[in-house]
Amino acid sequence: MNPFQVHNWQLAHGKTLELGVRACVMGILNVTPDSFSDGGRFTAIDNAVKQAEKMVEQGAAIVDVGGESTRPGSDPITAEEEQSRVLPVIEALLKRDVPLVSIDTYRASTARMAIEAGAHVINDVWGFQKDPDIAEAASATGAGICAMHTGRERQKENDVVKDQMAFLGKSLDVLKRAGVREEAIVLDPGFGFAKDPVENAELLARLDELHELGFPLLIGTSRKRFIGHYTGRDDANRDIGTAATSVVARMKGGAIFRVHDVAANVDALAIADAVLTRGAG
Repeated sequence: MNPFQVHNWQLAHGKTLELGVRACVMGILNVTPDSFSDGGRFTAIDNAVKQAEKMVEQGAAIVDVGGESTRPGSDPITAEEEQSRVLPVIEALLKRDVPLVSIDTYRASTARMAIEAGAHVINDVWGFQKDPDIAEAASATGAGICAMHTGRERQKENDVVKDQMAFLGKSLDVLKRAGVREEAIVLDPGFGFAKDPVENAELLARLDELHELGFPLLIGTSRKRFIGHYTGRDDANRDIGTAATSVVARMKGGAIFRVHDVAANVDALAIADAVLTRGAG
């Protein structure tokens, strides 16, 4: 596929989002006490809503709400706990000026309830392969979906791109069998998920090879450990490094950029888009 041509991403509730011609930014809203970078900051609904509104004002097209930390070593929570964190926030966001909301979950029950509450996208860090019912939930709700690659809890291929093709190919098979429309699908290479710094850098360098899969790419490098490896910065000071990775990924055809610092990445991606536009004549 040509990643710079118009692609209308089909979402729940009759919404669409145009991808391809310009970079799209997704703001991260963790309503968790223990996320690696911003845990505990947005657990109160008022704080979460203010942060979401700030990100939209800065240029985020989507706000991604997560109720369970995915950092290495984090403690698992129940579906009920996850839902008690995310559902009130989603409902509050949709009463304000937040145009599109994504739910970051791998549980079918949470995904269904979030879409019923008004969310538009299901973002699954296990590539729709952990909960056997979540692909069916995605199909039944008409949600936009993001299937992420992970290297956790399995044997990886030696080549980073070959491993992407194997894992994401399986995710696409699962989604197809469940009846998910191709127009609803976005893929995420899963930077940082059971990948060392060298693997992450190689994946970024070879990102354009993933267009063979035929779907837009969501890039989630924000404040990840590999950025700290190369910059020497702690997680609170990795936004400049994140913006650099966003620009590299955009030049290689990334479509959506899931970030903590929306303003910095919107500006950096505006420059990348200006260069791409001139390059295309």
